[in-house]
Amino acid sequence: MERVVGLDLAGSPRRITGFCFLDSGPTAQIHELHSDEEILVATREARPEIISIDAPLSIPLGRRTIQDRTGPHLRAADRELLRLGIRFFPVTLGPMRMLTERGLALRSLFEQEGFRTIESYPGAAQDVLGIPRKQGGTEPLRRGLVRLGLAGDLRRKDLSHDELDGVTCAFVGRAYLRGDFLAIGRPDEGLMILPSRSACLRRYRSRGLRPDDGPPPPRA
Repeated sequence: MERVVGLDLAGSPRRITGFCFLDSGPTAQIHELHSDEEILVATREARPEIISIDAPLSIPLGRRTIQDRTGPHLRAADRELLRLGIRFFPVTLGPMRMLTERGLALRSLFEQEGFRTIESYPGAAQDVLGIPRKQGGTEPLRRGLVRLGLAGDLRRKDLSHDELDGVTCAFVGRAYLRGDFLAIGRPDEGLMILPSRSACLRRYRSRGLRPDDGPPPPRA
């Protein structure tokens, strides 16, 4: 059975992290979390095959740390988002440095406990899948996720944009487990997972491009 956790990770524990658990069915279990310990406990209880995290899980090659002010600002995955016309914040931008540090620390904790992690980006996934981003309002985004065949807590109309992005991360994680994904970036730097290979290829074709799709991430 597929078991996926999606995390729309906040840069600070004071802010909301959207958590979503999906198995092979349509039922999404959605929560708001804050501290690292809350995130770890909820994830352990879910026993996921994959954890899909909305946070940079790598830094650009040529930088020693995320706080290093020299070296490139963009990773290969980020440059590929630019080619696709997808908006994003570079990992070296002020608040993104805090998010990157937290993402890297949590990934390390997860992997020490035997969990597998992937980097996802809800905005990119939503663009590829043709559903609205949160900037257009939570209700259009919620309805777009329902059209993907998801249900459960997603029927609630009081969900925050953090929770809805967590659902999107979980959807990406399930697409990864099913092999219906595109990995962008460099394996030696860090890969980002986009859902629906066919939808990704349509976006490339619409822009007159071909994907630069390196080897897929390692599978256990």
